[in-house]
Amino acid sequence: MEYPITTEGKYQFVETKGQGETIILLHGLFGTLDNFQYLLKDFGNTHNVIAPIMPVFELPLRHVSVDGLVDFMVGFVAFKKLQKFHILGNSLGGHISILYALKEPSHVLSLILTGSSGLYEKAMGTTFPRREDKEYIRKKIQSTFYDPASASDAMIDEVFAAVNDRGKLIRAISMAKSALRHNLADKLGQIKNPALLIWGKQDEITPPFVGEKFKELLPNSTLFFIDKCGHAPMLERPVEFNKYLADFLNKLVLSRG
Repeated sequence: MEYPITTEGKYQFVETKGQGETIILLHGLFGTLDNFQYLLKDFGNTHNVIAPIMPVFELPLRHVSVDGLVDFMVGFVAFKKLQKFHILGNSLGGHISILYALKEPSHVLSLILTGSSGLYEKAMGTTFPRREDKEYIRKKIQSTFYDPASASDAMIDEVFAAVNDRGKLIRAISMAKSALRHNLADKLGQIKNPALLIWGKQDEITPPFVGEKFKELLPNSTLFFIDKCGHAPMLERPVEFNKYLADFLNKLVLSRG
C-alpha cells in the first residue's frame, strides 16, 4: 500500500493529507485497509483520505457490537479534530457509517455505501463449522467476489488466521450477530445527508435488492450497479467505482456553489 499506517494514541490509520475535503473509509468485518488501495491511490491527492483500522478484534468482549464501533468512530473523529467529512463504508463498515450519520449528522457531508449491511445480509461470520479447513475458508472468501481471483492469498491467510484464533472468532461471531440484530429500516428516513449507493450486480452477501431497498428508504440517495462485480466493488471494479464516486463528489461541490 502506498501510504504507511500511522499509530497515534490508541488509533491506527492511514491518512493521505491531500488538499481537498476529508473522506473517511470504513472496512468490513474481515476487511483490511488493502480493500481501499485504489481509493487511496485515486483520491489521496485531491482529498484527505483517512482509513482507520476498525478494532473488530480488539474491543473488550462486553463492547463487541455495532454500537461499540460507533463509539470508536466518535472517539476517532474527536481525536483527529475533524469537523466535516464524507464517510464511505463497505459491508459492516457501511452499517457503522449509517449509525454514525444518525448519531452525528452535522459532521457528515455525504454517505457512501457499498455492499452495506443494515437491512439484510447473508451472514458470513455467525458460524464457521469448518474453520480449520483452509480450502473451505478460501471458497467462503472467493464467494464474496464475482471473480474468485480477486481473493488474494494474503486476504485468505488473514481471515484463516483470524477464525482460528479463539478470541478473534468469538468477537467476529458476536459482531456479526450484533449487525443482524440492528436492522435500520425504520431509521434510514431520518438521514437527510446526500447518499451514494454503489452495488455489485453479483453481490451474494448483500444482493442487488438490498441496494434497491436502501435507495427506497434513504431520502436523498442515488444508486448505481456495477456488472460482473461482487460484495467489494471498490476493490473488484475500482475504475467504475471511482468514476461514480468522483462524479458524485464533484456534483456536491457544484451544488454548494
